[in-house]
Amino acid sequence: MSFNDSLSSCAPTFYMPVRVAALNSLIIQAVNEEADARARILIISGGEGMLEQFGVVYPLYRGSVWMSEPTSNSSIRINERMPLKGTLIEYRAFTADGSRALSIQPAKPLIRCSDPLLRLALDLEQAWRQPNADPLQAQSLFTRLLEILLGELLSSHDRPISWLEQVLRYMHTHFAQELSREQLALLAGVSPEHFSRVFHKATGQTYNAYLTMLRIRRAQLEILHGAANMGTIALDVGFKESAYFSRKFKQLTGMPPGAYRSKPKRAAALNLNHTACLHALGITPEAGVYTPWLEQLPGVQPCRRLNPGKEPFDDTYAALRAVNPDLIFNYNTSDVNKALLPIAPVVGLPFMHMDWREQFRYIADMMNKRPAAEARLQRYNEHMVRLNRQLDLRLGTRGTAVIWEVGNSSACCFSSSFGRGCQIVYDDLGFQLPSVMLEQAIEAKGYIEMEIEEMPSVDADYIFITGWPTHPSASSRIMLLLQSPQWLALEAVRSRRVYILSSTDVFFGYDPLSSEAQLQELQRVLLP
Repeated sequence: MSFNDSLSSCAPTFYMPVRVAALNSLIIQAVNEEADARARILIISGGEGMLEQFGVVYPLYRGSVWMSEPTSNSSIRINERMPLKGTLIEYRAFTADGSRALSIQPAKPLIRCSDPLLRLALDLEQAWRQPNADPLQAQSLFTRLLEILLGELLSSHDRPISWLEQVLRYMHTHFAQELSREQLALLAGVSPEHFSRVFHKATGQTYNAYLTMLRIRRAQLEILHGAANMGTIALDVGFKESAYFSRKFKQLTGMPPGAYRSKPKRAAALNLNHTACLHALGITPEAGVYTPWLEQLPGVQPCRRLNPGKEPFDDTYAALRAVNPDLIFNYNTSDVNKALLPIAPVVGLPFMHMDWREQFRYIADMMNKRPAAEARLQRYNEHMVRLNRQLDLRLGTRGTAVIWEVGNSSACCFSSSFGRGCQIVYDDLGFQLPSVMLEQAIEAKGYIEMEIEEMPSVDADYIFITGWPTHPSASSRIMLLLQSPQWLALEAVRSRRVYILSSTDVFFGYDPLSSEAQLQELQRVLLP
């Protein structure tokens, strides 16, 4: 069934989920073994793997969506170092009279979806596995997911993935294997000569040079992670001989592997948290992301400022190329990481799966600064223990707390995995999430977003507001809310335990410097 046929026939057709599950090795094994499966939608939220369908191999990574008919002949392979994460949805399609209908099947095996669709898949998965789950809620989420998916199918149909994009994705996943230009040209369906011309024009490098670059960048990361044996590293990244590996390593980095291990590293950071981690270690990055609050801290000398996401990628690339760092820190969910590899290896830290202490220690290990990190964490922990003793005397049992950030269009409350001071309030000071936040499975994406007027639906013993809207209309909405009967009836309001914290910049960070300042601010309001 073609993509257009699917869309034209879906109007009188109903789609009902019959199974929703988080992806794991057992689920993948079942997908590979079941010959007469239901129609499926597989949405990948992390990790790496491969999909083989009708003899053609496609890479799987964050954002990949695969839709299969009940008769599809497909298999999935995973990368043991980066296991696949995601959601598997099995569904039935039928018409109004109850007869079986065709499933949704796009013209190409894979598309790449947006972050909102990834979040919606997680919401559906959470709703499905709740005890006594509401079937109408799951059906509603599934219908919404299909609506977004069909819209993205339409847009992706207008721009097919080029063979070059598929080749580059394959290379980034399989660089350690023996890959020849002729093999990939055959996979792309073009001649080797045409392959070379297009590849060089797009990447600025020959195929062999690009493949070598991928291998050396991975070798640099293995060295940074403490791998000791250069021969083993060479084999791991695709070189058969250590001598040849060392020669290529020196050609790209200007030094042999052993010297790279001991060399003090010049780093850049593409987000605020990792910039602050470097400064907390006494390291001024070659380029970084700053807030006005971070720039004004004692001992912080801002370097070349970056603004990824708000400036064109070419400007970020040029700025990093100009300072020529030895490594770049970023979150592993960023789309730009692969494009920055010609400059330096990119250390991708997990987003929302590593707390701020773990991130700080990880960066310290990369920079050979672990003792400095432990000393700073020890000072923070001592302060936290003293504050807890004082709170024990003043407050006793902590109770529940909610932290709000009120923007110009909506309000968000957060879990400890998303920062905003929650990592201190919940993890360090012992406050608890309100029951409504637990019921909505806030940990799945780290926050709950709602209209400003809906804030009273989250009741708690303590309320902290760390962000205030800047637009006059939004400011008027929050001021009206604070005078409303629903707000005034909240336990925290009646008990005078609402705290409006002034510095948004301080609470935006999720790093040692911000956490220290957040702890100080929380102490100020809780123990006046």
